[in-house]
Amino acid sequence: MKSCNFTHTTFILIGLPGLEAAQFWLAFPLLTMYVVAVLGNCMVVFIVRTEQSLHAPMYHLLCMLAAVDLALSTVIMPKMLALFWFNSQEITFDACLAQIFFIPTFSAIESTVLLAMAFDHYMAICHPLRHGAVLTNTVLAWIGTVAVIRSSFFFLPFPLLIKRLHFCGSNILTHSYCVHQDVMKLAYADTMPNVVYGLTAILLVMGVDAVLISLSYFLIIYAILQLPSQTERARAFGTCVLHIGVVLTFYVPLIGLSVVHRFGNSLNPIVHVLMGNVYLLLPPVINPLIYAAKTKQIRFRVLAMFKITCEKKPQTVRSS
Repeated sequence: MKSCNFTHTTFILIGLPGLEAAQFWLAFPLLTMYVVAVLGNCMVVFIVRTEQSLHAPMYHLLCMLAAVDLALSTVIMPKMLALFWFNSQEITFDACLAQIFFIPTFSAIESTVLLAMAFDHYMAICHPLRHGAVLTNTVLAWIGTVAVIRSSFFFLPFPLLIKRLHFCGSNILTHSYCVHQDVMKLAYADTMPNVVYGLTAILLVMGVDAVLISLSYFLIIYAILQLPSQTERARAFGTCVLHIGVVLTFYVPLIGLSVVHRFGNSLNPIVHVLMGNVYLLLPPVINPLIYAAKTKQIRFRVLAMFKITCEKKPQTVRSS
């Protein structure tokens, strides 16, 4: 290889390859999804904090999940909207490194919270008498702290491994935001350490979490099948279906994106971009809708808030 004596200070974001003319209009659905994610997750946090009956481990974990979803979507959405609306394609090297760190870190925190929620279900169904004694507020605080420390520890090397590389060839990325695998492919150097560490970190965090979540639900389903009453089995299954849907919403796009990045070089570039956007934008939008639709207390509070708002409007008009 020829010597490489400089590195790019900016990268160029492509957006949606082949759909550049439609990007301006496609930004409106993306903005709608982001607004729904912000309002939905903020509403979940507000309702859980103000409703005394929701001060339980499962709902505290739900608040953590909502906060992480909000942070994850906010990391990419402002720059993506600027790209689609104002053709702001350039992103600085430091801003790119920040996205390379925060995106997998927040994803790993969400994975840990989903594991904690699976453990909460396991204790509630398999060991109900010990549930309250084990999952205390102190334990939940430790779970949140460990999730942040663990995720930061595993994914802080991502930007450091990228920063050691030189980029003196193309600086055009194939996504609407910076991804470790995408930036790594542009490097004019040996990227094998990046490949090995990236795969190892994903397997040790998300991979281990997925295995433990699967094990938890195997034990949960086994315990449910031992219940004597069909009504009790149906009720127990109903409490698990909600969380299983949230887990699938997170892990299915993650696994699909990882497979496409490593083995889908022959695919159309837009497939990579769309899967990357789905992976980051779908869970923040879907999760609050799932919990609002399936959790009676949250649904009632949301309906009550809208009812109060609708009742106040006519009064304001009459007074004027």
